[in-house]
Amino acid sequence: MPRLYAPDRLTATLDAILRASGSSPEEAATVARNLVEADAKGHASHGVCQIAVYMTSLERGHLTANRHARILRDDAPFLVVDGGFGYGQVIAKEATELAIERARRGGACILALRHAHHIGRVGAYGEQCVAAGLVTVWFVNVVSRPLAAPQGGARPRLGTNPICVAVPGTPGHPPMVLDFATSAIAANKCRVAASKGVEVADGLLIDPDGLPTRDPAVMFREPTGAILPFGGHKGYGLALACEILAGALVAGLPALPENLRPGRVVNNALAFVLDPARVAETGWEALADAALDYMEGTPPAPGTDRVRIPGDPEREHAARAARDGIALDPDTEAALHRYGTAFGLDVPGLLGVEGAA
Repeated sequence: MPRLYAPDRLTATLDAILRASGSSPEEAATVARNLVEADAKGHASHGVCQIAVYMTSLERGHLTANRHARILRDDAPFLVVDGGFGYGQVIAKEATELAIERARRGGACILALRHAHHIGRVGAYGEQCVAAGLVTVWFVNVVSRPLAAPQGGARPRLGTNPICVAVPGTPGHPPMVLDFATSAIAANKCRVAASKGVEVADGLLIDPDGLPTRDPAVMFREPTGAILPFGGHKGYGLALACEILAGALVAGLPALPENLRPGRVVNNALAFVLDPARVAETGWEALADAALDYMEGTPPAPGTDRVRIPGDPEREHAARAARDGIALDPDTEAALHRYGTAFGLDVPGLLGVEGAA
């Protein structure tokens, strides 16, 4: 059985590593909390495992600590923000705060976020908006080594380019937060599976010859395999939309070969944030409740217990993590000890190994 770690212990460990690597206390706290929250909500691919990516990016000069969102254009409803290749969790959080302020004031904000290092789980910014009572839609591109093949292609050409749609809670339901990669599986889920020595499901990956495979290790050998788009041409179309809207339009940085750097991960985003009261007919919440009730009232298919609304799995995962703790894959555990020890930290003490579940 894998060891389970208390979320607060993991947060403290990451916080200490980030501070030791040069982050301010505020930045370290923001990044650490975001990473652990991703694990807690069932998205380990965007969680604690990312610390190894971030430390490598720092070492290679692709990530700069203590950068903040810098406004390039503020002309309602448009807001253009540059991240200076700083920690994406800080940049995106600050940019979202700015967009929320403008949407509250003017009813809507079109946020163009460029040149942020990895922003992590995009749903975090959807949750930030719905906590303010606002609707949001995000298109994000990923400038890193290509991972996903276009529909009909045998080689990777795209990032996992996520999309997020978030709607505030209604009297009968919590917020709906839809957050998904346009690839059939997240790249780091392949890494986690490869670390554990387990196969992935059919229909997710192809090998370097374009043939179907269940071996996640094909993503980490040269030449690599590729992740397929989810839903065939539909997922491919959405991934390409992210590339054009967030990469080409917003940042002038689509994931073309000339823009790639070994060990660098950059996120750009085009986001829409709006006040539902400015566009909705009276009683939209009741209608939304009726639609959600109708979905949840669907008889479950064999092998399932019920129909869930986007955001439900994350809430369920978070409740279990708070109760039982969070499991890490072996590579991530090793990375925490490796980097922590290099900075002179007592990693077992920070993790509370003796008291772990």
